[in-house]
Formats: sequence, structure tokens, C-alpha cells
Amino acid sequence: MRIEKLVEYGKYVGIGGYKNVRIENVELFLQDVREKMKSTTVQFLNAKLIARWEHLFFAVLNALTAFKNSRNISNSLAIEILLFASAQRQIKRAFQVLGIRPETSEIAIVIVDDEQEKIRGAAAMLSEILLGSEDDSVLEINEEKFNRIRQAFNIGDEELKSLSKRKGSEKEALTELVIEHVALLATQR
Repeated sequence: MRIEKLVEYGKYVGIGGYKNVRIENVELFLQDVREKMKSTTVQFLNAKLIARWEHLFFAVLNALTAFKNSRNISNSLAIEILLFASAQRQIKRAFQVLGIRPETSEIAIVIVDDEQEKIRGAAAMLSEILLGSEDDSVLEINEEKFNRIRQAFNIGDEELKSLSKRKGSEKEALTELVIEHVALLATQR
């Protein structure tokens, strides 16, 4: 799990991944996690559509900014993170794009709290209750994910080719384009 300090907001964010996850009852699982972590924000996303850890980092920054500026759609920071990460304005659509389901085997986790130690504690607790293994590589873009992400975020050939020339890598370009889509959501509010 990667932990970053968000100085402007006085918070820390932890971003990590798990593979071979099995969650039979998602609703019950999420309810259990939220009861155990009352003051810590935790969001689970389908890692198969995540364009590296930066994608989630910028979703968190945009969600915190939305709350700071009273431009949030949801009353929950976790839901606001999901909205930005999916680049969707509707909660239902955001869940359809990036929400976890019983068949989701690769999960991205975002943890936000005021204290770094609470992030570590939450991550340790999640490792105990998640059936799967911690593996941040599920956040990386592989060939299989590449086209899936392009389709989900409606990234065309021309914009990808144009940015790839400057970035030197299609994966770097794709990550940046997804982050741009995440940021565009903030301007549409």
C-alpha cells in the first residue's frame, strides 16, 4: 500500500490493491467494513479499470476539493471518490463502472484519514478480512486492461496517439488521459 500525505487537506491517503479476492455478499462486506472503520474513509473499486495509483490519487484530491468548495454531489467522501475515479456524475452509473461485485477478483482500495497510523491500521485490518492477497500490481496497466480502460473512459485513438508521442509510452498517456477525465468532472459541477 502506498501512503501519501495531502498537506493542503491535513490528511493521508493509502492506495493499494488485492488479487484473488472473493466477496460473496458485497453489501454485507461493505457494511461490516464501515462499522469497523467509523472515522476512516474506505472505498473499494474494481481494479480492472484503474489506470495506476495516480488515477485514484487524483480522484481523492478532486473529491476533497469538492467537499472543501461545497461542490460535492454525495454526502460521503467514499462515494465522492468513486464518482471522480469513474468520471461519472451519477452515483448509480459510478457503481456500474467501478463498483465491486461478487465476481470482482481484483480490487483497488483507497483509505483516507487524518493520521498515517490509522491508514496503516485500516490496511492491516482489511488484509485480515479480505479473502485474497495484497498485490499493488493490480493497479498497473497491462495489455488486457489497456483497451478496457480506453473503452470505459471513452479515450479515442487520436488523443491517445497525440499524447503518447509526448509521453513516450501509451500506458503513461492513458494514465494521464484518465486523470484528465477525472479532472473534467470537477469542471462540470
